[in-house]
Amino acid sequence: MLSYPSVIPVSTQTLRELTRIIRTHRRAIGSRWRRLSPQRQALLTLAHLRNGDTYHRLAAGFGIGVATVCRYLHETITLLAHQAPTLTDALRRLARTRHNYTIIDGTVVRIDRVAANKPFFSGKHRYHGINFQALTDPDGQLLWLSPGLPGAINDTAAARHHRICEQVRQAGLRLLADGGYDQVAPGVITPYRNRRNRHQPKRELGPAYKAANNALARVRSRGERGFATLKNWRVLTRARCSTHRVTTLAHAILTLEHLPN
Repeated sequence: MLSYPSVIPVSTQTLRELTRIIRTHRRAIGSRWRRLSPQRQALLTLAHLRNGDTYHRLAAGFGIGVATVCRYLHETITLLAHQAPTLTDALRRLARTRHNYTIIDGTVVRIDRVAANKPFFSGKHRYHGINFQALTDPDGQLLWLSPGLPGAINDTAAARHHRICEQVRQAGLRLLADGGYDQVAPGVITPYRNRRNRHQPKRELGPAYKAANNALARVRSRGERGFATLKNWRVLTRARCSTHRVTTLAHAILTLEHLPN
């Protein structure tokens, strides 16, 4: 079997922080000798999440068995996921800053499903996946990520399911969204749309409405950086695990994004 040098595009500070978390966890559970040190286990986890390396490649590279790789990854990813900020935590954090609004967006993480799994098939994206809702601050930093829902659920229904709009309003913040969230809840700022009767000819929006939509798009585009950051973790390019496990993966990545750099 051939091997070659590679890199993981994350900071050494992230590796140190994850090593600290693993070392603290081992002390808490009284774990003794293991095949990998806390730092090597942290490196193993980052290689899987960031580069999308498979269990077999990691086993060969780290000189351990596939079952050991699976056990180490499951332990670390679950540990990270439990530390992910909740919606309440994220809103409190944002409320303490100078910002008075947050941006909501949704995405569908592709998964391996057969055609019979209709609840997971996204008609918009034309593949099976898990729907995630995310909140970002005005600078584009990912604040919160929802639990996953079947991909057949659209963004409006998902936002209502998680009661995002109500909690944002209770925190005294405004919510900005794209046209897919039209009429999701009172007070949510979405682009103006040309509402017309089907028997009436289509009319263009006036200059003032177009200018308002363009201004909203410029502000909201910063929020799309949050999902762009999330998709940099290649394990979410196409999740090949249980649908319940996809949420754990996403929340573990959210925790890593919030670690000091």
